[in-house]
Amino acid sequence: MVSAFRQIIKNEGAGALLTGLGPTIGGYFIQGAFKFGGYEFFKKTFIDALGVETATQNRTAVYLVSSAFAEFIADIFLCPLEATRIRLVSQPSFATGLVGGFTRILKEEGVLRGFYSGFGPILLKQVPYTMAKFVVYERAAEAIYGSLGTPKDQLANSTTTAVNLGSGLIAGAAAAIISQPADTLLSKINKQKGAEGSITSRLITLAKELGPRGLFLGLGPRIVMVGTLTAGQFAIYGDIKRVLGATGGIELAKA
Repeated sequence: MVSAFRQIIKNEGAGALLTGLGPTIGGYFIQGAFKFGGYEFFKKTFIDALGVETATQNRTAVYLVSSAFAEFIADIFLCPLEATRIRLVSQPSFATGLVGGFTRILKEEGVLRGFYSGFGPILLKQVPYTMAKFVVYERAAEAIYGSLGTPKDQLANSTTTAVNLGSGLIAGAAAAIISQPADTLLSKINKQKGAEGSITSRLITLAKELGPRGLFLGLGPRIVMVGTLTAGQFAIYGDIKRVLGATGGIELAKA
């Protein structure tokens, strides 16, 4: 990973490391809002529909379905910005920034072909990623809290934050591994401007060309990046819930 950073800086300059930063921040900020907010919304919806006792007994299924629904909606908003980001990274001369890249894709390729040609692959990547992310986080946090021997509401805020960080790190690593093949395919699909054939046929062809080793290329750096990012996300997420007094309203972990 370090050698890759050095090579990029040597060949393209330090600025190359920031290529696509605008759509990355914009896209994932919007997606994150819908993902975390949607997860809480759907989780509460299923708890209300099933009842607390039934939902608690089947909490893994509730986590999985809630996160899948939330991610699907979030990806509708993410996909155009993700397509722009990948185009800017793969073709640095395509446009000077988010607005220019977004406008050019819209003008030359249209909404569906330009922004949503990778919608299937992005769902293939993001839905399993988010399902793993939330269910592993919930289960890891439940296990850690259970091992402490002290009720959660009696723990210091620093301890709660530490649990969120640790659980998020585990969840991020699991999510990165599960979504790595689809992430690789998504990057390839978005680089194939004007390619012929259906998304499914192109995915199958790419998967055959890359093979298992190619699909998991770059997994190490991605685990580090996603694990660290996810740990931070859940630490902030947990602190915001605590500040807003929402820590116990729709949690299903057994005491």
